[in-house]
Amino acid sequence: MYKKINTPLIEEIVKDLRAGDTVLITGKVLTARDAAHKRMIESLNNGGKLPVDVKDQVIYYVGPCPAKPGQVVGSCGPTTSGRMDAYTPKLLEVGLKGMIGKGYRNKDVVEAMMKYHAVYFTAIGGAGALLSERVVDSKVLAYEDLGPEAIHLFTVVDFPAIVTIDMYGNNLYETERDKYKKRNY
Repeated sequence: MYKKINTPLIEEIVKDLRAGDTVLITGKVLTARDAAHKRMIESLNNGGKLPVDVKDQVIYYVGPCPAKPGQVVGSCGPTTSGRMDAYTPKLLEVGLKGMIGKGYRNKDVVEAMMKYHAVYFTAIGGAGALLSERVVDSKVLAYEDLGPEAIHLFTVVDFPAIVTIDMYGNNLYETERDKYKKRNY
């Protein structure tokens, strides 16, 4: 059974989410990949501001394909989250509350999620065409020169994801491995 949640991802929602929950996300979601993350952190480290306010926001790690006629966005499957790990703790410190991607997160990210109360969602890789059907609006907000890696603002309706790491440090990438090691196939 899915939990329906809305963005912005306020503290009350984050506290209610647990690793293993399946969710349908509705609202505004930022997108950004490696190059955009690098620029954002360079800006903060040089005393500048972020090009977008990330407080209580969710960033989807995606580089969407161009839209075909009649579509809002092309295929938009998640990219490997670990490539953003070096940048994520700083974004959590300034208010980011959620991330959507795929794959393992490092210890520094998990500790920052616990400290700043954030959640990590996994979207299903290889399902980018289906996920694009949940995006009802898309516009570029910053770093347009990065093409698909620019920061977009997606409006999503019932975007499916799994809570993989919650603010309490529960992590499906660790608990599920142990569970399946114990089975005899």
